[in-house]
Amino acid sequence: MIEATSCGGVVIFRGKILVLYKNYKNKYEGWVLPKGTVEAGEEYKETALREVKEETGVSASIIKYIGKSQYSFNTPQDMVEKDVHWYLMMADSYYSKPQREEYFIDSGYYKFHEAYHLLKFSNEKQILEKAYNEYLDLKKSNLWGSKKYF
Repeated sequence: MIEATSCGGVVIFRGKILVLYKNYKNKYEGWVLPKGTVEAGEEYKETALREVKEETGVSASIIKYIGKSQYSFNTPQDMVEKDVHWYLMMADSYYSKPQREEYFIDSGYYKFHEAYHLLKFSNEKQILEKAYNEYLDLKKSNLWGSKKYF
């Protein structure tokens, strides 16, 4: 068994959530949140910001840690147990550019219910829900968009 750690972000701009569409060899892979593997010597926050930037072209800021999702999958060689650490992030525009090298062919910002239904994996839907509720709480308290919570 291989243990792997990734970090990612629920990126929000003006109430809309950034999601990516993956299509590998013309096979539907589904809509996902941006995330990727922690590199040696990298802190989780750095990984999350770097992966969001690499996969979507978005320079986001971390607002707060949301939590961890866990899942496992099989490769031809082994079983992989993966932990993903998620951060609520804020973007400063609707700009995004999917990373073709990772087989992302589309990206964009969607309303909560649209993003929720687009997402392929239930663990990402749960993280999205948690992050979006945090976002709504911050917005209600007039803290979203200010730097008071860092």
